[in-house]
Amino acid sequence: MTTESVWLPPRSLALLIEELAVLGSDPTPNAATSERIRELRTTLRQAEASVKPDDGLVEPGMRITAMLSGDTRATVFLLGERELVSLDPEVKVDVYSPSSPIGQAIIGTHVGDTVAYTTPTNVSIQIEILAAVPYTGGR
Repeated sequence: MTTESVWLPPRSLALLIEELAVLGSDPTPNAATSERIRELRTTLRQAEASVKPDDGLVEPGMRITAMLSGDTRATVFLLGERELVSLDPEVKVDVYSPSSPIGQAIIGTHVGDTVAYTTPTNVSIQIEILAAVPYTGGR
């Protein structure tokens, strides 16, 4: 069985490790704490906090600039797991999950590609990838 990695900013990774250390120091954890320890261990086993290569490939950990059909302005967002990325207070950009409809549609595409996806309200939207650069913090 292969486990898919989960990208998160290095600061978020450090905070999860710190939380695990604190919770793990309790000699008699209650059920909720034990469950959180299990969750943290699973997340940390899957964690990937590296800077992605600047090769134009759309993947988690990339800052994406895209034009959605019907928009007059480009949309900029980070592709990553929202609850994990949001642990880093330095992240000042919208975060779209790789498992969201838009995330699923664009993963594996490259700068210049146009793909379509269907929103949860059953609307079809085209998205053109204008830029995909490694996320290095901030905006």
